[in-house]
Amino acid sequence: MKRIITLVLTVLMVMSLFACVAADETAPMTHDEYVAAELETEVTVETYVQAHQSWWDDKLTVYAQSEDGAYFIYNMACAEEDAEKLVPGTKIRVTGYKSEWSGEVEIVDATFEIIEDAEPWIAEAADVTELLGAEELAAHQNEFVSFKGMTVEPYTYTKDEKTVEAPFAYAWDGSGDEGSDLYFNVSLNGETYTFTVESYLCGPDTEVYSAVKALNIGDVIDLEGFLYWYNGANPHITAVAPAAEAAE
Repeated sequence: MKRIITLVLTVLMVMSLFACVAADETAPMTHDEYVAAELETEVTVETYVQAHQSWWDDKLTVYAQSEDGAYFIYNMACAEEDAEKLVPGTKIRVTGYKSEWSGEVEIVDATFEIIEDAEPWIAEAADVTELLGAEELAAHQNEFVSFKGMTVEPYTYTKDEKTVEAPFAYAWDGSGDEGSDLYFNVSLNGETYTFTVESYLCGPDTEVYSAVKALNIGDVIDLEGFLYWYNGANPHITAVAPAAEAAE
């Protein structure tokens, strides 16, 4: 009888140990579960790096996406040598806190680990042109997206007490210079939207930075980028080209 009791206790102890280990290994959320999570709560996701901003001060801001949705991971803890490993397509497991800033839902105070044996995955740009101005666009926040047939409109700002209308501005108020973020306006169906070339993502040595500087008011263009949010859609643009229809 004592042997039976000892055996039962041993089995229970082993089961308890496995339960503790399982509890420590937090299962990653689906994107739907992430969306449903309350702000300021801890989240864990597995996703794929699509791009990242410049590394600085042991931090890295990452644009990430999986088949079921996208994430903006702000100032993730990252050593410089690890930043070099986070090439597009790399799968990572991220733990941080869900947060929101001016409408942009993001993961902050995050740490990560690379999932070494995963096959790389890179998202194709989803055409969301027809969703501009619609509530449904928010469901694509942070995804890699495209906009087709957009018309360049004047970007207006004040400089030296004069009103300037130009195809783009260095910084949102025109106060910057070469190397600053580029802001420009495009329109579709009579509505105007502000897009950005984020210099920490695409600096002055990139094709898209040069392409935006070469725009003229009235140009019709196609664009790709990440659907960042700042009090509404404010995409971080990574590619600009003459509109396909206009080029034919």
